[in-house]
Amino acid sequence: MIESKKRWRLAAPDNELVETLQKACAIPSVVAKILVARGIETAEEADALLAVGEGTLHNPFMMKDMDRAVERIRTAIEQEEKILVYGDYDADGVTSTTVMMTVLEDLGADAYFKIPNRFRHGYGPHVELFEEAFNEGTKLIVTVDNGISAVEQVDFANKLGMDVIITDHHDIGDVMPNALAVVHPRHPEGNYPFGELAGVGVAFKMAQALYEDEPDHLYELAAIGTIADLVPLHDENRLLVKRGLEALRSTPRPAIHALSEVSGTKQHEITEESIGFQFGPRINAIGRLQDAGPAVDLFMTENPARARELASALDVLNKERQAIVKQIADEAVSQVEQAYPDGPPHVIVVSQEGWNPGVVGIVASKITEQFYRPTIVLSLDHETGKAKGSARSIEGFNLYAELAKNRDILPHFGGHPMAAGMTLEAADVEQLTARLNEQAEAGLTAEQLIPVVQIDIPVKMDEISVETIESIRRLAPFGMGFAKPKFYLTGVKVTSIRKIGAAQNHLKMELTDGVSSVDAVGFGKGPIGDELTPDVKIDVIGDLQVNEWKGNKKPQLMLEDIRTDEWQLFDIRGIRQVARWASTIPEKHQLYLAFRDETPAVFHSLLTHPVRLAKDLDQFETPIDHLVLLDLPESETQLEEVLTYLKPKRIYAHFYTKESHYFEQIPTREQFGWLFSFIKQRGSFDFKKDGDALAKHKGWSQETLFFMLQVFFELDFVTLKNGLTEIAETPSKRNLSEAPAYSAREARMALEQKLLYASYRDLKQWFDTRVSAKEEEKIWI
Repeated sequence: MIESKKRWRLAAPDNELVETLQKACAIPSVVAKILVARGIETAEEADALLAVGEGTLHNPFMMKDMDRAVERIRTAIEQEEKILVYGDYDADGVTSTTVMMTVLEDLGADAYFKIPNRFRHGYGPHVELFEEAFNEGTKLIVTVDNGISAVEQVDFANKLGMDVIITDHHDIGDVMPNALAVVHPRHPEGNYPFGELAGVGVAFKMAQALYEDEPDHLYELAAIGTIADLVPLHDENRLLVKRGLEALRSTPRPAIHALSEVSGTKQHEITEESIGFQFGPRINAIGRLQDAGPAVDLFMTENPARARELASALDVLNKERQAIVKQIADEAVSQVEQAYPDGPPHVIVVSQEGWNPGVVGIVASKITEQFYRPTIVLSLDHETGKAKGSARSIEGFNLYAELAKNRDILPHFGGHPMAAGMTLEAADVEQLTARLNEQAEAGLTAEQLIPVVQIDIPVKMDEISVETIESIRRLAPFGMGFAKPKFYLTGVKVTSIRKIGAAQNHLKMELTDGVSSVDAVGFGKGPIGDELTPDVKIDVIGDLQVNEWKGNKKPQLMLEDIRTDEWQLFDIRGIRQVARWASTIPEKHQLYLAFRDETPAVFHSLLTHPVRLAKDLDQFETPIDHLVLLDLPESETQLEEVLTYLKPKRIYAHFYTKESHYFEQIPTREQFGWLFSFIKQRGSFDFKKDGDALAKHKGWSQETLFFMLQVFFELDFVTLKNGLTEIAETPSKRNLSEAPAYSAREARMALEQKLLYASYRDLKQWFDTRVSAKEEEKIWI
């Protein structure tokens, strides 16, 4: 049995709706199933999704205060007032800044930008930078991707005589800043039809209003910021990203050429994944480590050489960021494993002095992903006595609400149900940890501590083709709120398997249903290779991709999770190096079992776990997940009793035997007859004195000769007097099999044939008839 690492939520699309969509929209059945599974039930809805790039943008003036903002900016341009674009240091903030700077410069404004330093100023408007702007002659400040919570900072700017226009998309608090205009898609007094724009989306809408036309040259920037900020890809976001991706594949913008080059991306093949995994991390890296201004310079420059220089600098910083994240993550994981050897608590809180506060959010995400627990990662500053960090959560644990219950020791925090940032006294970290764990223990069930994966549809092997997978791309872009489809294959067999990668931590398999086959690759799934056995039927989930190699295209499943309800037999017979197989046996719920009293001593120095004897069977806790059969049982019945009692999910068959009789044939009746006649003719036989010579003369082993004599004794054919073997006075006629030694040898050889020397398939069949019967009996009960 292989248990899935996640909870599988499988959609069951209505077959009639699927057929209707398939015919009406002329799409493959798999695409129709995905649409129905996601609530799209009519041809009109399907056509709207498939043709999203042909849609129209909402009127930007439907957004509250857009008219006031546009009027004030035009006045500033006419009067040649200095305008500051106040941005943010992440990818959304950088692209928002670039969009606003571009439209202002195009309209002839005297504009410049500032981005706060994460470490010196923190997030959002800062009075130091506002005062600096005032001293530089600034009359108007336009914030992008920030400002909605800057009540005091805006008041400060107003006192200095500067006007402030806020453009933002973050959650609105109880009190809004007293700005000249607050342009926000969810403004409580507004009626904009779509409230989930990213910061760059809001900036794009202002550009649309200022240009009085669609800013086609800014779609590419809108796509980058929207994807990187993980906003839902619905409605207008979907349109922005669809058109933006098309623009990115052919844009002459030097920044895109340079980013494609340093990230190893083919520009004409840019997808949402290129942004999410290649461009986004490089843009974000600079703001996590230093001032983010050069990232804006990269997107603004028209000089290819300068763009390559700046992109290379971002690439170097991203590598530095990756190294810092890895170091902190390793240290954090070590803290968790050392503090909680029996498994992680409900809420993980790790802290250490010197951790870079710019990357602790990434580390928190990694820890949450690894342990599937709400996680807080804090950087300690012993000089100030403060702890500053980020948190990530799991489904079912509203992080913001749970943190809010601890305001007495958590004076500064913000965020939403799945992520948060905070600053608190270092002395209160331990108390916060205890409180949050109490809250989580009361609110989270055991099931909620297992990650969930939403599966769109089950597919059959004959539905998987390059053409079908390429048709699924018509549903793109994929992202937040419209995830890449997950597929479910059930009851398939693994025909080949191998670990790949320098560390052998990845997996490549071929799966078959008996007729068709598909390759499957699992990154980070290498350990599963030790859990798979021949012929076991498995269920797998993952996403389907096209693998192209030297012009040849093949479907490929990117493995996310795997499971099987079948019991499994692991054949470790004949592997004398115990270390080779012992390391593959899971640590928990396992039992090393021996049938013979002398066996534990053989393995005492080779195993880190104790060996238990089968005769103590009634003392074991059941059921046992992993049963290691170290040696051969005395009989089939004894092994059957063990299986019935322990009900193992996995059986590891080693069957050590000190000496095997299987290849030593039982002496023939003729050989027994010759030995009987030999003793009778001599009158007596001294085994100790003449046994070795006789054995060599006949080509027997001494053990064989001794066995034959033992059979004679047990059948009363001979007697032993003064060390001499003599023929009994009146030996009766008896069958050789009546001798206990003879019947034991026959039984032992038959047992070895069935268990020790059988093929894997035959051994599996032997166990199947016993284990399967017990499973059926258990189900019936």
